[in-house]
Amino acid sequence: MPMTRSLASNERRRPAAILLAAALVAAMAFAGGIARAEDAVRQVLPGAPAAEPPQQLTREKAPDQSEIERFCSNIADAARDRRYTLQAEELKQLQAGIDQRMKALDEKKAEYETWLKRREVFLARAEDGVVQIYAGMKPDAAAERLAIVNADLAAAILMKLDSRKASVILNEMDQKAAATLTGIMASAARRVDPS
Repeated sequence: MPMTRSLASNERRRPAAILLAAALVAAMAFAGGIARAEDAVRQVLPGAPAAEPPQQLTREKAPDQSEIERFCSNIADAARDRRYTLQAEELKQLQAGIDQRMKALDEKKAEYETWLKRREVFLARAEDGVVQIYAGMKPDAAAERLAIVNADLAAAILMKLDSRKASVILNEMDQKAAATLTGIMASAARRVDPS
């Protein structure tokens, strides 16, 4: 039986030895392949000139101060022209922005002038004669008539009436109509920009 034990242990060692031998063969083949690859790079074709040995890198001499000054003086005019061109483009963009803002201001000014003219026309609508007629009416009758009239005209009449008389007429009106007229009168009496 002792012999069978040694055979069994030898048989166990054999696959490990085979694997070790295979790994060594593969490593040698790989190392040989690298060497052959280097030879292939250095191989010269027939009829081709001989390969030159690799050149040593040399450090170039730094340019002296006079070369630098000549270079700078040669590009100074081009750099100045480019700088002026960039500044001119920037000024054109700024001018376009200013023109756009001025146009918006002109539009706003025209809008304000239109609003002012509307306010003046609004106040001029209610002539003194019409105002006197409504001032002489009973408050409930005046409220009923002003509710039917154009809201702008009714508000203008109420603004020209005595404040006590106007408040009594508004008190007699429907709530919705009174609120509308009060809103119109408040916006017309405002001296500040409506927007």
